[in-house]
Amino acid sequence: MRKVVTVGSRDSELALTQTRYIIGRLQKHFPEIDFIIKQIKTEGDKILDVALAKIGDKGLFVKEIETALLSKEIDFAVHSIKDVPTALPTGLKIGAITEREDARDCYIAKDGKTALLATPQEAIIGTSSLRRSAQLLHHRPDLRIVPVRGNLNTRFRKLAEQEMDGLILAYAGVHRLGWTAKITEILPADKFLPAVGQGALGIETREEDDFTNQLVAVLDHPPTAAAVVAERAFLRRLEGGCQVPIGAHGRFEGEELVLDGMVASLSGSMILRDQCRGSAADAVTLGKELAAALIGRGAAELLIQVRQEFEANG
Repeated sequence: MRKVVTVGSRDSELALTQTRYIIGRLQKHFPEIDFIIKQIKTEGDKILDVALAKIGDKGLFVKEIETALLSKEIDFAVHSIKDVPTALPTGLKIGAITEREDARDCYIAKDGKTALLATPQEAIIGTSSLRRSAQLLHHRPDLRIVPVRGNLNTRFRKLAEQEMDGLILAYAGVHRLGWTAKITEILPADKFLPAVGQGALGIETREEDDFTNQLVAVLDHPPTAAAVVAERAFLRRLEGGCQVPIGAHGRFEGEELVLDGMVASLSGSMILRDQCRGSAADAVTLGKELAAALIGRGAAELLIQVRQEFEANG
């Protein structure tokens, strides 16, 4: 009798594409195992008319999936690691982080050709990310930001139907769905730091499940894992999430792990940014040190101000 492994996934086209990709890779290593997908709708998928920052972000896209994992309805879950809170429920772990797609953001112009920073005065740009809007307003304070939520199909439809000049999205998702032809430009990380974990997939498992942990471990990509661990340590030290504009990007230059991080005001008028370098073995320490460097320059006070301003305007 063949072994059957049940995989949990959100039910969006992108999530299912990513989950099928992971299953396809595992199937090559373990052709004797059958993998089936259990689609799970999360709270974040159900609430589409409110900005994420206004409803909180503690596991909005993973909580129901983690509940299924803990109750053994599924054997492991595939997540965009940027959706996973830095503190996991007791009994769960990230069993593998796969090789990262390009972590940067991209811009899709309605006319298909005008670069983001070259858009006309007071152009309307769609994004529900405080991180993206803060960095954009830092460079172009005249631009008008409008919230856009939903899966990628929905966002592209809104771009076509609504008064909007363009959208900012994660390159990885657009690429995985085969829609790179829609991209006007990939935004440089020196101006637009991506979200923590952006572009990487995480496989969440039960700590006690030795079989599944050994199974998914074949997909772990140590350089990506080290970079993402550093980014998540940075975020956790700052206690950040969707309600604060925080970005980070870890990558290797030779054998050295380089981590950039930033904290911004909602208006983008103030951006604190710094960089740390070290070894992959010190990824957690690197993230904490970068956060401490920004805290020393006023990041803690800035984050308090951001939360107060957001609550006052919410």
